[in-house]
Amino acid sequence: MSGVCDIAIIGAGPYGLSLAAHLADAGVNFRIFGKPLSTWREHMPKGMLLKSEGFASNISAPDPASTLKAYCMARGLAYEDQLLPVALSLFTEYSAWFQKRYVPQLEEWNVIALEKSTLGYRLTLEDGTACEAASVVLAVGITWFAKTPDMLCALPPGMVSHSFDNHALEHFAGRDVTVLGGGSSAIDTAVLLADAGANVSLLARRPTLYFHGAPDPDSVTWLRQITYPSSGIGPGWRSFFCTRAPRLFRRLPEALRLEATRRHLGPAAGWFMRGRVEDRVKTILGASLNEASAHDGRVMLQARDAEDQDITIAAHHVIAATGYRPDLRRLPFLSADIRGRLSQVAHTPRLSDNFETSLAGLYAIGPLAANAFGPLMRFMVGAEYIAPRLSQHLRQTVRKRKAA
Repeated sequence: MSGVCDIAIIGAGPYGLSLAAHLADAGVNFRIFGKPLSTWREHMPKGMLLKSEGFASNISAPDPASTLKAYCMARGLAYEDQLLPVALSLFTEYSAWFQKRYVPQLEEWNVIALEKSTLGYRLTLEDGTACEAASVVLAVGITWFAKTPDMLCALPPGMVSHSFDNHALEHFAGRDVTVLGGGSSAIDTAVLLADAGANVSLLARRPTLYFHGAPDPDSVTWLRQITYPSSGIGPGWRSFFCTRAPRLFRRLPEALRLEATRRHLGPAAGWFMRGRVEDRVKTILGASLNEASAHDGRVMLQARDAEDQDITIAAHHVIAATGYRPDLRRLPFLSADIRGRLSQVAHTPRLSDNFETSLAGLYAIGPLAANAFGPLMRFMVGAEYIAPRLSQHLRQTVRKRKAA
């Protein structure tokens, strides 16, 4: 046993690092485990531009100098709150600086087992050591939740992958690649594949590809600010409500809450990608995939197009850019005992106002919390909402525990 702590954070993405920075500032005894920003560094396609605007691409800390804007201004790097897309390379540089400055105590080991213990929870790390914590926060991001259509799963591994598995795309040069999906991940992947020299087709059920509108400061009037307010996840009153009142969102009827989370801000790419798709990517829209098989080293996709005609698409490789679905069953480190004792909705934990699950001392933030607190939890900017609130609650919980 290598130690006991008050709080353990599992995950070192924007949510985990943000919470850790606030806990450190408050002087709370905690440990945080995980590879820093591994999803962004190892699984987002190289050359990608973030869909979130500059002002909504911060990792949260109490220090005002911790923002992306402050980081860029201090180094003379180009930055705009809205008008300049944030490059993935810039964000990963910023996140590395943030982690070293605000969360230097990060332990870069993955948790391989989480189970109940007499003190609260026991965590086993991949190096074989273990620790116990009175409280645990699941900040696991999207790592375990890639969603691939069932009919693709029988294809040979070398012929199919998820967009999550494609950071480097250069090895697809000269090959025929079909991308499935119509959202931001699909469009980004298809364009960057074309940049890498692949012959790319994009197959989507949606009849139209959607893009966010380009920001136009000259169109922002006082009337538009009232009727169509801005928010960290997009413009409009529904987005504004989701970012400003997640706890009120949690009180909506369950069916309405789940539907709103699923439908709000559907698949759409950044405004800056619109011109890069045309003439570079063959698009097959309004088409439904019916069958996938492998023949003579190629994938054969059988689909029905928008004119209700059967079509066949041949490719060397298929990339499923079909999103992510948070699901407790897919967390390999979670013990069967804990999973079985958690109250759930759609395979995600039911949460209190303080992000606590039905098991005392176990919390969930980020995408795992979206079915409770709404679509804000699917975006990086949600960490700015959660981190200060949860850190305050955890600090009070530690004080009460020690005073008892």
